[in-house]
Amino acid sequence: MKLVPQLSLARLKSGLFWRTFLLLGTLTTVSMISWIGMISVIQREPQAQQISAQIISVVTITHAALTHSAPELRRELLFDLVSNEGIRIFSLEEDDRVDPPPDNYLMPDIEALVKAKLGRDTRFSARVNGVAGFWVSFKIDDDAYWLMLDRERLRGLTGFQWLGWASLVSLLSLIGAAIISSLINLPLSRLTVAARAIAQGKQPAPLPEKGPIEIIEANRSFNQMVDDLKQVESDRAVILAGISHDLRTPLARMQLEVEMANLSDEARDGIQSDIGQMDDIIGQFLDYAKPTEASSFTDVDLGGLLADMARETMRLPDVKITTAIAEDAHVMGNPTDLRRVLNNLIENARRYGKTPGGDFTEIDISCQLKGSGAARRVIIDVQDHGTGVPSEKIEQMLKPFTRLDTARGQANGAGLGLAIVERVLLRHGAELQVRNRAGGGLAFQISLPAA
Repeated sequence: MKLVPQLSLARLKSGLFWRTFLLLGTLTTVSMISWIGMISVIQREPQAQQISAQIISVVTITHAALTHSAPELRRELLFDLVSNEGIRIFSLEEDDRVDPPPDNYLMPDIEALVKAKLGRDTRFSARVNGVAGFWVSFKIDDDAYWLMLDRERLRGLTGFQWLGWASLVSLLSLIGAAIISSLINLPLSRLTVAARAIAQGKQPAPLPEKGPIEIIEANRSFNQMVDDLKQVESDRAVILAGISHDLRTPLARMQLEVEMANLSDEARDGIQSDIGQMDDIIGQFLDYAKPTEASSFTDVDLGGLLADMARETMRLPDVKITTAIAEDAHVMGNPTDLRRVLNNLIENARRYGKTPGGDFTEIDISCQLKGSGAARRVIIDVQDHGTGVPSEKIEQMLKPFTRLDTARGQANGAGLGLAIVERVLLRHGAELQVRNRAGGGLAFQISLPAA
């Protein structure tokens, strides 16, 4: 169970940015397709009329020129047409190999318009006798001729050209959609990062109060909330510290009076035990209220610290500890707070992890280094061999002032030990996992960035 709030990059990418980008991209694509269809429909008739008029004009002028020119000048006229106008005239023979007209969506309209002017027997072809061009037939008296025009003179935008332009416009539109989505989601991303910092116990920088009125109001409210939380945290620390300090004075006086009172040894031991328990509870309040500042972090030999604490605990007669601690397990942190965390976990295992039916506690402690480079982490495991806790109550264990008496035996204290652990680890950028051990008992795992 991962108890540290995390916002993975994959989850971020599957969120509002990509949703906005896909919606804008879909809208742009649909609009582009609709625009191309509309332009094609609107442009089809004028373009067909323009090309038809050009064909009719060329054929009519060529027909008139050949008809009214002297026979001895026709060869020179044909040469001029080829040289200057790109027009060629060939005799139409019965054995000509004639291919179908060009495969163009405008061709049916062009054929209808040209035949209406030049006659129903006008023929069209894309290739005659293997020569490519735009071929149109016409007659002079009883002789039939082919007039060949260069395709470039009649070619509009082809399908590939339409696709190319549409692809370019779509690409630019998608880039624009990505930029717009980023601008829309930038304030939300800042808010997400700031909220994650709050969840990790850090103090985020104030969000900029500029932009649309909705963003201004949201950022202003968040900044006010951060200030209020900071004030609440400060007030709580002051109140808890004040109460704890004020309580310790009468406790010290009570301890002195018990020492001087005429009591039996049994009564004196009972009262001193109660006073000691109250003093421990006050200490927990102070530890919970104490903030952990990142400015106090130093290089901590966590392996060495853990080994020292394990040796101290092994001196107790009812504890059996097994250790597997790696060397050079260094982290950046507050050594006092990290010692308190490890002490709380080991003490929790010692108190509530007694072997079922036995009078001693068996604790397994390990410290390992995993990963490499910037991703290198120190992994600490503290496991006991007790009865564990119900799975549905594991998260509840880490809440302040919670004592699972029925699951972990008769608990003493204010129920702040594990809450202090989680609070300190959050401020160290660490992750805490709690689970029931496969062979019985409870297992705590801490993962901290290696120094």
